[in-house]
Amino acid sequence: MVNTDTDYGVCRLSLVPMRAEPGHVTALCGQLLFGEHYEVLEITADKKWLRIRNYFDRFEGWLDARQHHAISREHFDYINGANFKITTDITSSILYNKSPLQILLGSIIPISGTELFKMEEQFAFNGDSKNLGQKRDVEFLKTVALKYLNAPFMPGGRSPFGIEPAAFTQMVFKITGYFLGHSLKQQQESGRPVADTEGVAAGDLVFFTNLKDKSQHAGILLAGDKVIHVAEKVRVDQFDDEGILNPDTRVYTHSFTHARRILPAE
Repeated sequence: MVNTDTDYGVCRLSLVPMRAEPGHVTALCGQLLFGEHYEVLEITADKKWLRIRNYFDRFEGWLDARQHHAISREHFDYINGANFKITTDITSSILYNKSPLQILLGSIIPISGTELFKMEEQFAFNGDSKNLGQKRDVEFLKTVALKYLNAPFMPGGRSPFGIEPAAFTQMVFKITGYFLGHSLKQQQESGRPVADTEGVAAGDLVFFTNLKDKSQHAGILLAGDKVIHVAEKVRVDQFDDEGILNPDTRVYTHSFTHARRILPAE
């Protein structure tokens, strides 16, 4: 592997895999959604794989060079400061350089209001979206979370068609207008602590221990007694001071540890 002078890129496909190591048979560690931009940190000697860093959460992984869309440093810096739109439909259709493309919930489009920014490419979009930096309320957050309902669990996934627990919480808050880190460990440092289950409220980020394998887990409270989270799929289960109760089996699957409040108190 060789180093490269810093290069930059933006995702121009609906969903692009990021691998833990260079190669298609290596583990999926993340995904890029349409419109997400990144730095190129390293290339393999055969120039077939690029190690990249997603600008949004600084997460790194390997990208197939054939799916890399290069942009200039000037354009990269411009995207950093632009308040683009983020999509709020499960799927949307755009016209990109006169060719139709389906994009997914949480994709970034370079449009602000009705104004198309001066771009190196051409876009036309007709769908539901909001300004990326606009912070919305708890009801909006719950609506976004429920759009992922029944999405299958997939390690490294970040879309309504396959997602992991930390990506689910991150994406729901991102679309609502709030930043969470890539990992559950990072997310546990976000927002403000909630003292105990008596103080939790809808919209809180709640953390658990999986009773089966003792791993960390997280979800989002929809109400005082309902939590949405990713198990074998995105699902809504019962919540109380003990943890997550599967309403079908009447068995506790996760024990409650603590909660964080990300949105401001209403």
